[in-house]
Amino acid sequence: MTTPPAEPVTATTPRPLRTRLLRQRWVDLAMLHWEVPVAVVEPFMPPGVRPDSLDGRTYVGLIPFRMLDCALGAGPSIPFFGSFLETNVRLYSVDGRGRRGIVFRSLDADRLAVVLGARGSLGLPYVWSRLGFRRHGGGPDAALEYVTQRRNGGPSSRLVLRPGAPVERPTELDVWLTGRWGLHNRFAGATRYLTNEHEAWPLHRAEVLALDDGLVAAAGFPDVAGRPPDSVLWSPGVQAAFGPA
Repeated sequence: MTTPPAEPVTATTPRPLRTRLLRQRWVDLAMLHWEVPVAVVEPFMPPGVRPDSLDGRTYVGLIPFRMLDCALGAGPSIPFFGSFLETNVRLYSVDGRGRRGIVFRSLDADRLAVVLGARGSLGLPYVWSRLGFRRHGGGPDAALEYVTQRRNGGPSSRLVLRPGAPVERPTELDVWLTGRWGLHNRFAGATRYLTNEHEAWPLHRAEVLALDDGLVAAAGFPDVAGRPPDSVLWSPGVQAAFGPA
């Protein structure tokens, strides 16, 4: 049987949601990516999913950000537990139906209830960690610091980044990395696809001022974060939702 081609890479969702089951805001996202061999990524894909690639290259991403105002359906934001810090390590995937997505290798969060809920209900690899975020100085040139420390002496990550000029014309790689409208995950004996939608990313170029990261290595990619990222982006954020398409 011929494998369908991957869906086009787009800056806006190709599958609008019929129902929004979960709403949230993703804010102050740092997006660091390193090129890695496709063959190195293959063992981390769930059954029925293969690494996605651009011109024969694929990437591993380190994405720290602030999650705000999580809400169920049309309900109000969940107090306290609906806002937290997260850092994820991700890969890029495509399934047998051509749907592009993300495979998470790890998701660190500082809300235990979120970690337990996401692991139990979706099988996502959340880890309860200590996270921090702060701005150094004021104004548009302020540096941003993201810190993740796993409990019980686990790996840590510290990134200091300065957002730069807005991206007026995203490159093909910019869109390929950020135009993701679902995630692939193995749960309850099957590979699942969870669809999301949001507006087009407002992207900025960014400069890494300091990076000391052990999360990418812990995710199965040693030495990768020891070299400069191949792509560094930052976004002030988007409104996002998950549900059936």
